[in-house]
Amino acid sequence: MATKLDKTIRREIEIDGEPYTVAISPDGFRLTKKRFRSGVALSWKTIWTRHGGNTVEQPDEPAAEQ
Repeated sequence: MATKLDKTIRREIEIDGEPYTVAISPDGFRLTKKRFRSGVALSWKTIWTRHGGNTVEQPDEPAAEQ
């Protein structure tokens, strides 16, 4: 069973040698360059709709052979 996300979790990552902060909250996701205030923020609903989460039925895809 997964743990409910009820507060913001912050982690530092490195992209092309530059430090960034990733914040995951109940409202969404934010990626900010370290020591800066503004960044890229996406709500969970936006991420879901951009991914195609509103589709009711996915077409059948052939199974990948191993």
